[in-house]
Amino acid sequence: MYRLTAGFPKQETYGLTCQMQRASVAVAANIAEGFKRRGIADKARLLNIAQGSLEESRYYLILAEDLGYADTKEQMIVLEEVSRFLEAYVHRILAPLNSWNSSNSGRRCR
Repeated sequence: MYRLTAGFPKQETYGLTCQMQRASVAVAANIAEGFKRRGIADKARLLNIAQGSLEESRYYLILAEDLGYADTKEQMIVLEEVSRFLEAYVHRILAPLNSWNSSNSGRRCR
């Protein structure tokens, strides 16, 4: 993202450039932080934040293309790949919790 935004107009330095860089860094940072968390709830929360930042990055890429600042097709391909990996990771982390909930859904305490 930093290489892409280096060619943006100078008036975007504190606007779109900063927002795109911040959102893309937040994706990786939240994945890294979530990876080291021990609890499933903490992991899921941070990975969900990463997914939100990923969607924010997607919007900024569309906007940059629409404004004519850059050709973002290559970055969109990478973003789609990261999105699929992140979705699979979240699904895998939540799988034990989902299977436990489904196996105990009909039981009541007596």
